[in-house]
Amino acid sequence: MLVGPTPKWLRSHLVAVKLADDLILKPVGGEGRAVSEWLTTFHLATVVLDPYTNESSWILKSAVRLLEELRGCHARVNFLITADDDDTHQFLGPIAQQFLTFTDPDRSVVKALEISSIPAFAFIRVDGTVDAIAEGWNPAEWKNVAAAITAATAWRTPTIPLPSDPGAFAGSPALG
Repeated sequence: MLVGPTPKWLRSHLVAVKLADDLILKPVGGEGRAVSEWLTTFHLATVVLDPYTNESSWILKSAVRLLEELRGCHARVNFLITADDDDTHQFLGPIAQQFLTFTDPDRSVVKALEISSIPAFAFIRVDGTVDAIAEGWNPAEWKNVAAAITAATAWRTPTIPLPSDPGAFAGSPALG
């Protein structure tokens, strides 16, 4: 449990980032399409993971649970994995088929989201505006992002944390 002010590396932040309409999101095993095409009807609730770090493996079970709880709201729940298709499949296994999963081996999407630490949780509105991001794993900050999603979609906010979730940690550098 954290005592005192939240360290900078654990803060979520409200951001004023508008993603370029032509930014490409490539689903595992599929063709990339512009982010504007993915946002025609639904927001995106995106968990960003780096399969080459321990930090992302520590949070995977909690991230799956969180996305499951948000499934059904008016946001496309998804993973953004900083790897190619093969490494994404190796890291996620069958989870890659259970959720919309994007790959970002060159981390161009991570850069566009202005993420500095992974794991991360982002809420991207249908207009391409990044409404909220939590970097690293701080349950309270991830809950804030989930609350932004559920407020926009009239859904119930997931329970974060659960006793099985890991303690807070900083994450790893987003750009490798």
